[in-house]
Amino acid sequence: MIRLVAQVPEDLAGHRLDAALAQLFSQYSRTRIQQWLDAGYVHVDGRVLRRKDRLIGGEEAIICAPEPEVLDNPAQAITLDVVYEDAQILVLNKPAGLVVHPAPGHPDGTLVNALLHHRPSLAQLPRAGIVHRLDKDTSGLMVVAATLPAHTELVRQLQARTVKREYLALVQGELIAGGRVDAPIGRHPVDRKRMAVVEGMHGRPAITHYRIAQRFQGYTLLRVQLETGRTHQIRVHMQHIRHPIVGDPVYGPRAHYGASHDPGVQEALRSFGRQALHATALGLIHPVTGESLSWEVALADDLHSLLQHLASSESQTI
Repeated sequence: MIRLVAQVPEDLAGHRLDAALAQLFSQYSRTRIQQWLDAGYVHVDGRVLRRKDRLIGGEEAIICAPEPEVLDNPAQAITLDVVYEDAQILVLNKPAGLVVHPAPGHPDGTLVNALLHHRPSLAQLPRAGIVHRLDKDTSGLMVVAATLPAHTELVRQLQARTVKREYLALVQGELIAGGRVDAPIGRHPVDRKRMAVVEGMHGRPAITHYRIAQRFQGYTLLRVQLETGRTHQIRVHMQHIRHPIVGDPVYGPRAHYGASHDPGVQEALRSFGRQALHATALGLIHPVTGESLSWEVALADDLHSLLQHLASSESQTI
């Protein structure tokens, strides 16, 4: 069991219980503390309170909660492209085709299994330290926490929208300018396996910024930055503005290969086996040192090859 005890200082008088506890026990995320509150694991002067209840100062807060379950997924020797690593975090360049979390249909052979082999202590952390994910067929940069304090701080940075993430996305159609998509995302009302732009209470705020990196005949390479981090956000927003990502099997119709493209270009487009999306840059504040860090990786080989084929058919770089 986890047992934590603290007296609420007077300067937290008037604060919500969950916010105050997140300050008192800063090694745990506010989300984790809210889960404990909802489960009845927190007592304030002997009473179970709601997360939104206000404090008066001087109360004794006691948390008695079960230790998080240790992951029992098998460690597997799967090659990882480690861009940066220290005692607190790992930054990885994930290849396309690698599933992040075990799930029905993918019980092993995932990034989690690879991480548990690379650093067995990650079994003690929620989701093996993974604080954000990339879709199976999206390549590029991810950060993984290696300690509980680092996990808590990285989750806080993601919630505060201070983690900078930039993607390269090849989309269908010729855009004339960059822009901003501000459209809420939620579960598709009919197909629950998909996400969609959903108005009203069922959609969560989602904002995507994009600018043109390179133009091709019939296609545009975009640099995309996320202000929020919803599931399939870039893919859904690009479909929403009627410029779906090339190769996206869920959110885009199959590309129409113009007769003006030479046969090699047409074959490259047909055979590209995933959505043309790559997480190329990542920036964050180190969770312990406070240093501002950033990384950038080159395009995955398959996407680079596709762009070379397109460039052979009259492009103009911005």
